[in-house]
Amino acid sequence: MYVSARSDYALRAMLAVAASGGGGELVKAASLAEVQEIPLSFLQSILLDLRRAGLLLSHRGTEGGYALARPSDEITVGDVLRAVGGSLTTVRGLPADRAGYHGVAAGLTDVWLAVHGAIATVVDSTTLADLLTRTQPSDRASTPS
Repeated sequence: MYVSARSDYALRAMLAVAASGGGGELVKAASLAEVQEIPLSFLQSILLDLRRAGLLLSHRGTEGGYALARPSDEITVGDVLRAVGGSLTTVRGLPADRAGYHGVAAGLTDVWLAVHGAIATVVDSTTLADLLTRTQPSDRASTPS
């Protein structure tokens, strides 16, 4: 699995919207870009993909912005990754289930499918809410043992 900048930015943006949206507050793209240090033009393209995938709602106007389309405990990391990147695992640019081999390499297909399944298990069982409730590494370092 390769995590592209697009996928990383999409997850960071979704987490920022989820963290801000608890009170029904809309989050502006420019604010997301600034806080998460994401180029605004790149972020706008990502937000469009997330909206098209049904993960974000957008509201136009001066008071507009973005909000989650579903509660954060119903949106998984896998949902976000698939919305902006397609297949979770690729082999030479193809989805893992389309990688074909013959001869001595025939067993590789099973390996790539197992890798894909393991990744899917992790990302499909981790929600935005899970990530928001995790203790930050800096918090753990300052907590007495």
